[in-house]
Amino acid sequence: MAELAASKYEGVFSDARDFFTLNLVPGRDVYGEKLLTSQGREFRRWDPFRSKLAALMHKGCPAWPFKVDSSVLYLGAASGTTCSHISDICSRGRLYCVEISPRVFQKLLDVCSARPNMNPFLGDAGRPEAYRSLFGAVDLVYQDIAQRDQLPIFLKNLPLMKLGGTAFLMVKARSVDVSANPRDVYAETARGLGAAGYKVLGSVELGPFEKDHAAIVVKKG
Repeated sequence: MAELAASKYEGVFSDARDFFTLNLVPGRDVYGEKLLTSQGREFRRWDPFRSKLAALMHKGCPAWPFKVDSSVLYLGAASGTTCSHISDICSRGRLYCVEISPRVFQKLLDVCSARPNMNPFLGDAGRPEAYRSLFGAVDLVYQDIAQRDQLPIFLKNLPLMKLGGTAFLMVKARSVDVSANPRDVYAETARGLGAAGYKVLGSVELGPFEKDHAAIVVKKG
């Protein structure tokens, strides 16, 4: 039986090779991930090839603001893979999960139904006015949307974050400009965030886990 230890990322555990989160819903996996018991508790392996946030941790995350009681606005929740791990970490917090695809949203609903801290919303992240009245200012914003206007969508939602909050933008370079050098796309995106008044804490390429992707982490105020 493997023994896990606390990692440098609060709420995340490690066996020196993989990262794990303490399962908020024991006995139930979300995307076929490995369930492991250590010291009488059940943990879920966090696959860096299935989650960009896990990939970012493996590459070295420049900031880790997730707390047990954090409130998180998650844009592009898809079927809930990464959301579910954040749900484990922020077990006494709230996650507001926005997804535009009705088909994928049905899978997200299944995940949320077992996790009381996850709140699903079917809608367009480019129109935050549709959901901004459903919750107060959040501690974190996390966006993973493969569209050309990734940055404008992100900037529209950052006003929903508290002063001092931290936000994560997962940039898919080929969705922004298929002909551009991905590193130029990352640099231009970071400049845009800086010009909008946000402090860029780091920009990390996510290869080999995700091709032509980078995570840009910013702080408000």
